[in-house]
Amino acid sequence: MALTPGTKFGPYEIESLLGMGGMGEVYSARDTRLQRTVAIKILPSHLSSNPDLRSRFEQEAKSISALQHPNICVVHDIGSQNGVDFMVMECVSGRTLDLVIPAGGLPPDAAIRYAVQIADALAFAHAAGIVHRDLKPSNVMVDKNGLVKVLDFGLAKVSKAAATAAESATMATTPGTIVGTIAYMSPEQAEGKLVDARSDIFSFGALLYEMLSGRRAFEGKSRRAAGRDPA
Repeated sequence: MALTPGTKFGPYEIESLLGMGGMGEVYSARDTRLQRTVAIKILPSHLSSNPDLRSRFEQEAKSISALQHPNICVVHDIGSQNGVDFMVMECVSGRTLDLVIPAGGLPPDAAIRYAVQIADALAFAHAAGIVHRDLKPSNVMVDKNGLVKVLDFGLAKVSKAAATAAESATMATTPGTIVGTIAYMSPEQAEGKLVDARSDIFSFGALLYEMLSGRRAFEGKSRRAAGRDPA
């Protein structure tokens, strides 16, 4: 259920809903201490209700907050209130890449310009030991000047700790589950195996293909339909 404007999480006052997805709800909010607009992500219940996952999330958030890079969305703060865990990030203006890519694909020069920035962000994170694990067009923001910001770094890695039998039951049929998005994930990730930076590189290749062609490299909504699960 969406939070109402005026709801407060510590010094942060909710203004409006920005979006909803498998990794939670994102709101525009006002930081009343510093008088700036921020984005607040309300985390899924599987993180809030599991002490081990909450602890891992906090540790990951500390690592992610150290990723100071022009093409990575900055994490400002994390907190918990009334059983609700949240992450405070910089509020990035613009449109997500899935809304920027036209039906026939982007002009090559624009696709390369965006791809270079995404690759630079990934390389910086990988050097710090952080794997995104959910790189996709809706996790990439492009502003009016063509500056790219990669969103949700590390969240998919944190949620991988929730990979249980319940995950196996949902992952084969549902895109955007707690371990990533089927259309962009590497074969080893789709099989529930441990992944490293190479999985992000696979996802980057799928993303670049979509930027240039205007269509997904893998259209299936399940591992089998996407060609990742043998019959």
